[in-house]
Amino acid sequence: MRIDRLLCYLRFTRTRSAAHKLVDKGHIRRNGERVTRCSRDIAEGDILTLPLGKSVKLVEILALPKRRGPPREAQACYRELDPNG
Repeated sequence: MRIDRLLCYLRFTRTRSAAHKLVDKGHIRRNGERVTRCSRDIAEGDILTLPLGKSVKLVEILALPKRRGPPREAQACYRELDPNG
């Protein structure tokens, strides 16, 4: 699944175009590598580093969502990791 679509479906961004801007600026990392193209595919088991507000979120993708559903449905598709270790 494309990273911009995934960020929108998991409710990290409100719109796909907002996710597109985050990726274009190089703020997102996948398994430690900077992602600069929205066409980059994300798979189950990948770890994403996301700058959200003044904090950084580290999440592991557990499942790929089929739609942008309610927040509980989105949260079931990932788990947050501790960025400090």
